[in-house]
Amino acid sequence: NLMESRLLSGSENLYQQMRSATGPDKIWPSTLFFAAKLEEQQNRHAKFNDTAYNLEPNIKEGPGGLRDIQNIGWVAKRHFGAERLADLVTYNFLTEEEYQLLHEGEQFLWRVRFGLHSIAGRREDRLLFDHQRSLAEQFGYRNDQSHMAVEQFMRAYYRTITELERLNEMLLQLYDQEILRKGQHDTVKTLNRRFNSHNNLIEVSNPQIFEQYPFALLEIFLLMAQNAEITGVRAETIRLIRSNIDRIDDDFRADIKCHSLFMELLKQSKGITLALRRMNRYGVLAAYLPEFGSIVGQMQHDLFHVYTVDEHTLRVLRNLRRLTVTEFSHEFPLCSKIMATLPKPELIYIAALYHDIAKGRGGDHSKLGVVDARAFCERHQLSQYDTHLVGWLIENHLVMSTTAQRKDLNDPAEIHQFAELAGDQTLLDYLFLLTVADIRATSPTVWNSWKESLLTELYRKTTKALRRGLNNKIKLDELSQLTRQEAKKWLQEQGENSSQIDKIWNTFRSEYFWRYNAKDVCWQTQQILHNNSAPSLVTIRQNSERGGTEVFIHTPVISSLFSQITSALAQMGLSIVDAKIMSSEDGWTLDTYVILDQNGEPICDLHQIERLEARFKEMLSGEYQPPEQIRDNRPRQFKMFSIPTQIHFSQEKNSDSIVIEVVSTDQPGLLAQIAQALNEQKIILHNARITTLGERAEDLFFISSTDGYPIDEGNVREAIYQAIGEAKS
Repeated sequence: NLMESRLLSGSENLYQQMRSATGPDKIWPSTLFFAAKLEEQQNRHAKFNDTAYNLEPNIKEGPGGLRDIQNIGWVAKRHFGAERLADLVTYNFLTEEEYQLLHEGEQFLWRVRFGLHSIAGRREDRLLFDHQRSLAEQFGYRNDQSHMAVEQFMRAYYRTITELERLNEMLLQLYDQEILRKGQHDTVKTLNRRFNSHNNLIEVSNPQIFEQYPFALLEIFLLMAQNAEITGVRAETIRLIRSNIDRIDDDFRADIKCHSLFMELLKQSKGITLALRRMNRYGVLAAYLPEFGSIVGQMQHDLFHVYTVDEHTLRVLRNLRRLTVTEFSHEFPLCSKIMATLPKPELIYIAALYHDIAKGRGGDHSKLGVVDARAFCERHQLSQYDTHLVGWLIENHLVMSTTAQRKDLNDPAEIHQFAELAGDQTLLDYLFLLTVADIRATSPTVWNSWKESLLTELYRKTTKALRRGLNNKIKLDELSQLTRQEAKKWLQEQGENSSQIDKIWNTFRSEYFWRYNAKDVCWQTQQILHNNSAPSLVTIRQNSERGGTEVFIHTPVISSLFSQITSALAQMGLSIVDAKIMSSEDGWTLDTYVILDQNGEPICDLHQIERLEARFKEMLSGEYQPPEQIRDNRPRQFKMFSIPTQIHFSQEKNSDSIVIEVVSTDQPGLLAQIAQALNEQKIILHNARITTLGERAEDLFFISSTDGYPIDEGNVREAIYQAIGEAKS
């Protein structure tokens, strides 16, 4: 504040005395000031995960924001006595063109900030979801066939931020050379004829390098990956990269030297992610791969995809690269083990770069992206097999996630169908790793232990199916028999009475033994055997293999039980992600629920476990009264969306069950309302699979009628619509 003060009224002499008393020679010398501001910026950026490409960026404090521009100005004022940013041109820190970019970026952010303050009626520096649509309209953007107005506005914002980040990086480095390193001995090491390492920053050996050797615009990033001591690009070289970017033209893209350099980069053991991030920031990646340029700064206006498409893409690649680093092998041991066996890791990196390349074009981006990826592979002279593998991965990059979350993984037919799609173990390995990396890069909150358990289960079962042979399908009767034999052997080894086991199992339907694995059958059977004749059984596994808290209920059939349970859990802020609803021949339920807390994780609080068990027992005894209204604890962003409800009916493959798919806006009590509607229609629920994608709920219900007659789809559909309408009102 003192540095930026100006005389409005009063004594000029007194004002100058104050300026003198607070100058660099009196307090906070410019060297210490710069070092402090640099550290402050690094810490500030870390609070935003070192990215400005979030769903709701902070236009002041985030990377590339107004505070970064202020930092540049403050240092210029403190060290050089500059009065305004334009003076940086005079001091040869910026070219006139760069200053114009900086000035235009600052003007744009000021306009956005003013618009935010006007809409909010107060100070607001977060570009909140609530305000983005209004700002897009104020800035004159309009919806078109490909993109919503808000997506166009945010793309302009993100591209502005990218340019400001680059200028900020360059200027702070120039300041570092002028302020902190001035007079110090420089360490210069020759890397090759074109590049040097200068104080661990890479630089060109002369300013004409990119004119003489255009391929060096790619070579510089390969050298960075190959030399771990290089921490960045020297500022003057960043400027040269930007001024020579137009040399990356069709001839450049067709040059075999450039193809070799880019492929060699993707084959490096270290440094790939950082190199590609810098290529993206300096505009080289978009120039070399024009199709990638179309996704730079592109956002999707929903709560599931929290990063721009290019940021998401680079995070997918980072997640894959992390699997190759020994220090992180404990995070996903199975994935790290598989990653080490891939014959050509560069193929999965290409698939990562191209898996969302066609987002925003309209149509199926998985199919459209294959065309671009194949063109890349052919241009870079990959073999026909490798080209097919990359294209197959891109076309199917969503299939494994969809199968794991929406299909019954205990059904051998579903596993066999997925195994047929994969075809062999190598393709399955590649697809599994890409799927995990993709989900984890979508949002910091979307990945959880439940999704990990589903994908791992699908991977392991598909591996078994492939080893067994696609022509040797396992049948349900065979699977049921294998489960019984394995469970019986284990229970007898634990000292359980064989006749008591048979007495219980003789009341179970055959479906039970293929819908549950042997471990689950053992656990549930033991719980029933040791229940000491209590009228009902509720038992909880805090951390099950399924990645959630598992509740098993054995009680005489209660028709409204699922409806009561969903209502109670919603009131407690818990969610069901999977439910198996079964009954025995003698009229007892065998129900299992997998439950997650508000963070999408198993319930760790023992007190909450006790409350959960008590609440279930209240329901079974008839003492529980469902709440009339469930609290709405959703984040404010959810209230910005309304997804038209869709209800679809289909026939399950291996049974007489009907599958109902309900797609709607996620909201408190949604599952309870649907459960109540099904109960009122005298529908038997066998299984439920609950999936939430940001603001979007996609729930599957496997049902049949109580009397065995065909289900009146029209009545059921109308009942669900009315139930959801009541929840929305």
